[in-house]
Amino acid sequence: MFYPVYVHVGDKKHAHGMTIPDFPGCFAAADEWDGIPAAVLEAVQAHMFGDSEGAKPPTALEALTKDPQYQGGVWMLVDIDLSKIDTSPVRLNISLPSNLVHEIDAWAKDHSMTRSGFLAKAAELAMR
Repeated sequence: MFYPVYVHVGDKKHAHGMTIPDFPGCFAAADEWDGIPAAVLEAVQAHMFGDSEGAKPPTALEALTKDPQYQGGVWMLVDIDLSKIDTSPVRLNISLPSNLVHEIDAWAKDHSMTRSGFLAKAAELAMR
């Protein structure tokens, strides 16, 4: 969904500041214009703490532009995929070689992790 984002335009010494009205108390900053969408998504993810249940639909831009607290900046619409925020566990059925599972379990146990925690961390690292 495209959410309205109010941009407090920066300059050579100051980053662009963003207010995301549909997520009260959620703010972001980016040095470059093309960095705004990623900064907004990261801020919303942190703000929601992985729980997208409380998110409401986007407010109409027409209603926000009349609000006196949003003067002197510009509006952008940023695509925020709430499904990427949901961090609730999902059960998977995967197949791995038995010896690899034993190695994963041993490593995870030695590091006070679960098998699922290890696989999640490994997946995150691989995708970076």
